[in-house]
Amino acid sequence: MSLLIEDGATVLFQGDSITDAGRDRLNGHHLGGGYAMMAASWFQALYPEKSVHFINRGISGNRAKDLRARWQTDCLELRPTWVSIMIGINDTWRRYDKGDPTTVQAYEEAYRAILQDVTTKLGARLILCEPFVLPVPADRMLWREDLDPKIAVVRQLAREFHAILVPLDGIFAQACTQRDPAFWAADGVHPSNAGHALIAQSWLRAIRAL
Repeated sequence: MSLLIEDGATVLFQGDSITDAGRDRLNGHHLGGGYAMMAASWFQALYPEKSVHFINRGISGNRAKDLRARWQTDCLELRPTWVSIMIGINDTWRRYDKGDPTTVQAYEEAYRAILQDVTTKLGARLILCEPFVLPVPADRMLWREDLDPKIAVVRQLAREFHAILVPLDGIFAQACTQRDPAFWAADGVHPSNAGHALIAQSWLRAIRAL
């Protein structure tokens, strides 16, 4: 089994609160307390011979359009060689708590634009992590009609841009057969420590090739 991320690489984690995970915005090297920190820490422990730099620029509350608006500063100017993105749950959530939906078309347009920037301006590799929602509390089940088409967009973009796909929605669905959904994410969205560890574990598996 070989490792896809090369020696000397710079890996950028991007997304919303799940990626942000309380990172210190005044410290550009701080990775937060979630899956990004866990994945980076385990990578360095497992592959100490590789010099890989990890950056986290997730911002709580972001939607795809917000990523697009800050992409120049928070991605292109950082010159990463790998870009890992998890975005989409707030595009769904704002429909239900604020009456401010994001259409599938608008989501795809914003997401596609940032991926095109990565490939044409940086030539960087992509890791796309599916947005997900767990069925807790019960009203989260209603979100599937909005989120499922957006997950389909992420899968299509992963194929189109030859990205590594981390299929988190399915991974969490499987995990919920082992423990109740609240164990992984008490509000169906924000992972527990175990939920973050599951994302990190899945991310690390995805960057290894047979």
